Amino acid sequence: MTAASIPPDTAAVVGTGAMGRGIAQVLAQAGLRVLLCDAAPGAAGKAREAIAATLERLAAKGRIGPDAAREAAARLAVVEAIGELGPAQVVIEAIVENLEAKRGLLRAIEDIVAPTCILATNTSSLSVTAIAAACRLPGRVAGFHFFNPVPLMKVVEVVEGPLTEPAAALALVELAKRFGHAPVRCGDSPGFVVNHAGRGLVTEALRILSEGVAPFEEIDRILRDAAGFRMGPFELLDLTGLDVSQPVMESIYHQFYEEPRFRPSPLGAQRLAAGLLGRKSGRGFYTYPARPAQAETARTPAERPARVWVSRALPEFGAQAAQLVRSLGGRLDEGARPAPDSLCVVTPLGADATGCCAAEGLDATRVVALDMLFASGRRTLMTTPLTGAAARVAAHGLFASDGVPVSVIRDSAGFVAQRVVAHIVNVGCDIAQQAIAAPGDIDRAVTLGLGYPSGPLAMGDALGPARVAAILDAMHGIHRDPRYRPSPWLRRRALLGASLLTAEE
Repeated sequence: MTAASIPPDTAAVVGTGAMGRGIAQVLAQAGLRVLLCDAAPGAAGKAREAIAATLERLAAKGRIGPDAAREAAARLAVVEAIGELGPAQVVIEAIVENLEAKRGLLRAIEDIVAPTCILATNTSSLSVTAIAAACRLPGRVAGFHFFNPVPLMKVVEVVEGPLTEPAAALALVELAKRFGHAPVRCGDSPGFVVNHAGRGLVTEALRILSEGVAPFEEIDRILRDAAGFRMGPFELLDLTGLDVSQPVMESIYHQFYEEPRFRPSPLGAQRLAAGLLGRKSGRGFYTYPARPAQAETARTPAERPARVWVSRALPEFGAQAAQLVRSLGGRLDEGARPAPDSLCVVTPLGADATGCCAAEGLDATRVVALDMLFASGRRTLMTTPLTGAAARVAAHGLFASDGVPVSVIRDSAGFVAQRVVAHIVNVGCDIAQQAIAAPGDIDRAVTLGLGYPSGPLAMGDALGPARVAAILDAMHGIHRDPRYRPSPWLRRRALLGASLLTAEE
């Protein structure tokens, strides 16, 4: 791979669907001559026309100069067969997601291009190692995983299998920088970084829905308003399409040999079988073309509790909750034990309302739990199975009295936001523990590829690694499910008071 350090001037893109077109566009705009090839007759020519039209539109909107648009279009060349790819110094395949098809294509291309030509696969779910192993020179084969639409999604995963030579990966890193993308270097692992890390949000949200904790709309509201996600998980599933998301969830679960952290929900499979795909089918969790209702429709109760007793089992959260009650004009019960007419408020971290009630010997009919970890933008109240309607309504009335929306959910270890965010952080920590990618690259890939408010490791640092570990420990204790066991990466840094972004020397 001695020529890998030489910047290429000619690249080839094989497969000219939406992904291939986007890749060809950014390469041409970066100054490379791009050979377009597709097995379907006329497809490469149509792709060239479509890319040229896109460049013209960008010029018309002032996003690129007219000369730059014409020059980029002029660098696109159509070739009729792979036999004409000889001049390419890097070949990027973006064909159908089929292992044998990709292996066969790269084997055939090997006999046409120079020994120093890099062969890159844009696979999103297949093993780069298995693709490379079919080649005569597997060291020059690496993953180059883009996200759609390529010109807008500014992250690309550079995937190294055990046979990939470092020079090949480094050359792709430099190429990505050349066309303005952020390259994330990672090892060959199911889902690489972005799709691997993405298992935390939607799988846990589906698990919460399957437990009957809250309706899907309420889960979306909590994760948008309280946790800061731009879209709720069910809005995201509808946007992506369940026909895409469910197979990915199942594939990663099985590729990791049924690792409980990635266990899909039967709800996804059922809805896929029903054709409830999302936007593309007109109906998913929401109905389209009507937009999902964003506004609250339920009336805020006028009732308020006579007095409020706040647990001090967690002193920091208890003090914050007591101050909130005072600021809302509530009458605080300062007794060591609640008075007979007091609403009892507990503030669990990872635990459920029932467990808190039992631990402190409280009257379950008067107990509600308040999430103090995610209390801005939206407040979440959680009931025990025995919480009375009067207590629930009065608590809602009090904590919504300043205009902050309130979600009332059924008992759940970790509420909604705590358990989802902790799960996301834990999955990110395990990616770091397995040395699939560097900590900073994990967060960069997730923020750019998934649009999360921050990367999973930064999320954990913001909450505090010890708190995240405590949430997971509590959830693991309640569910007895290894899904929630804390990653060693998280536990060790929590014990040492270190950042989750701290890499080992």
